[in-house]
Amino acid sequence: MIPVTKTFLPPIEDYITQLKRAWDNGWVTNRGELVKELEIKLREYLEVKNIILTANGTIPMQIALKTLGITGEVITTPFSYVATTAVIVWEQCAPVFVDIDPIYLTIDETKIEEAITPRTQAILATHVYGNPCNIDAIETIAKKHNLRVIYDAAHCFGVTYKGKSIFEYGDVSTCSFHATKIFHTGEGGAIFCNDDSLFHQLYFHHNFGHKNFEEFFGLGINAKMSELQAAMGLSIIPYIEKIKIDRRIVSEYYLGALKNSYSGFLKIRDNAEWNYSYFPLVLESEHQLLHIQEVMNKNSIFPRRYFYPSLNSLPYLTYSKMPYAEDISKRVICLPLYHDMKNEDLEKICNILIDEF
Repeated sequence: MIPVTKTFLPPIEDYITQLKRAWDNGWVTNRGELVKELEIKLREYLEVKNIILTANGTIPMQIALKTLGITGEVITTPFSYVATTAVIVWEQCAPVFVDIDPIYLTIDETKIEEAITPRTQAILATHVYGNPCNIDAIETIAKKHNLRVIYDAAHCFGVTYKGKSIFEYGDVSTCSFHATKIFHTGEGGAIFCNDDSLFHQLYFHHNFGHKNFEEFFGLGINAKMSELQAAMGLSIIPYIEKIKIDRRIVSEYYLGALKNSYSGFLKIRDNAEWNYSYFPLVLESEHQLLHIQEVMNKNSIFPRRYFYPSLNSLPYLTYSKMPYAEDISKRVICLPLYHDMKNEDLEKICNILIDEF
């Protein structure tokens, strides 16, 4: 079987070594030694100012909305994983969709201003497949209209824009460390914020609002990463560069093999260093996609329709038409991509795509 992705697992001995530290300390949660060490190592590796590790990649967006005091409308993209929209609704805010750029697949910055109303308070934009939004334009719009900016950077571990970590942009950026991601902690995530005052609020919100054992800064919830999760992260960090190289090799194989048959490759924004997090292919029609998917499945190959459906069609929302997002979501498929793919598997996938074109 060739799955769409495969979790990178370090040598079990590496993980056991880290776990033993937690066992020896008798400390498995509540910001122990391993979580603090992982924050330091990630801050250094990513070259970011501030980081908070969390239990998953969704709760950072919830905390960001709450901390920024967002209660009204949030401009967002219909082309993302469902969590991006779900957190807006969960926090009792109103998502306002703006269609996507059909080339970069990120929110179309030229359509944001026309969606702004007196109730608009924030923009929650997704860097799609690790491909950055038009950050410069979004930040200009946000300053002009006094809006806060949150970036869903779930796919962006290791991505840079204009020489800086992608996590350094916006009021708050978030990331997922789910098992399917390039860097993972099994489940997990992170919050990034450059403003020290805002970072302090984000920090106490993620830990029940604690100031110390008996005093509280204010309201908070439990979003803490455990030592068991941090142990996985510490075990994977030494292999990150190798993982990225392996994924780049796979991506370049696809590009080389398919360039004469397909043109629907992801266009990476200028000034961005990509991380090869996904390999999406935009096909000519949904019919073609379903046919190729069927043929691949019969050959034990399992690509994924990601993202599908367009989020403006979610059943708990009032429908608003988003032509590009709806069209592309029906035609995009992510090909298998992981660290130890075999050449014969890549050849098998590409032969099917070329034969069925």
